[in-house]
Amino acid sequence: MPETDLALKRRVRKMARELAVIHPDAHCELNHETPLQLAVATILSAQCTDAKVNEVTPKLFARYPSAADYAAADRAEMEEMIKPTGFFRNKTESLISLGAALVERGGDVPRTLDELVTLPGIGRKTANVILGNAFGVPGITVDTHFSRLVQRWEWTDQTDPVKIEHAIGALVPKADWTMLSHRVIFHGRRVCHAKKAACGACPLARQCPSYGIGPTDRAAAIKLLKGPRVAEIAEMTE
Repeated sequence: MPETDLALKRRVRKMARELAVIHPDAHCELNHETPLQLAVATILSAQCTDAKVNEVTPKLFARYPSAADYAAADRAEMEEMIKPTGFFRNKTESLISLGAALVERGGDVPRTLDELVTLPGIGRKTANVILGNAFGVPGITVDTHFSRLVQRWEWTDQTDPVKIEHAIGALVPKADWTMLSHRVIFHGRRVCHAKKAACGACPLARQCPSYGIGPTDRAAAIKLLKGPRVAEIAEMTE
């Protein structure tokens, strides 16, 4: 029988509660202290790991502490600094343009989605990261992990990021949007991998309609778990 809308909402919220237990350490993994730093780090994270971005940003943040500094940056110098993150020429253009745009608006990163998405290098996903983590404004971050998992879990059959955002937003309380995003992303990085999901060691297995796409043998699945809480997650499936 097809899942009713009410049954879907109940299952989604149950899984969301379980994700909070599975990943109590979930957070934005891009190191930052200010909204501008988070905006810069998020731009750099495109097609790059958060860990690599975090290696690059300390020197970058020290060299360019304000929007005006990014606007006036030497292009060649910045390219060299961010080269390890990949696509460094395009990213340098985005950062310099972002700095200039912010200077025109007073120098501060805006606090609304509508304003953020008009800035160079800032798409809807990046805007939601900034809103949720720099300003405490609830937002759903639809990255590749989030999109992949909500489709595996059959929370939605949408594939467009904006439609996914709206679909999931209708299923969970707005206050939970930011943390749910972090927890889903953590689960995608640590448990439900793209190529080989750790199904046999996943605490969400009973609610997952895609159970079995990865090894169901617990011992084999435990070997696929990643992150600092492997032991704790494995214990949840005993």
